[in-house]
Amino acid sequence: MDEIKDKYGNAIHQGDHVYTKIRGGHEGEVEKIVMNQVEVEEEDVKNPPKVLFHDQRGKRAAHNPETLEKLSD
Repeated sequence: MDEIKDKYGNAIHQGDHVYTKIRGGHEGEVEKIVMNQVEVEEEDVKNPPKVLFHDQRGKRAAHNPETLEKLSD
C-alpha cells in the first residue's frame, strides 16, 4: 500500500489529527483512509484515495489527502 501524504508531504495515518480550509474548514481525527474502488463503494465516496473523519461539528468529511494538513499524530 502506498503511503498517503498531506499537502506538505507528511504521512497521514488512522488516528492523526488533520485540518483543511476547504468548504469552510474541517478538522478532525482520521477514522479511515479509503484506497480502492471496493472501499469507495462501501463508504459511499468517490475517487480514491480519500481520508475520512468527522469534523469539529460532528459532520462526516471525506477529503483528498493533498488538501489536508496533518496537525498531530
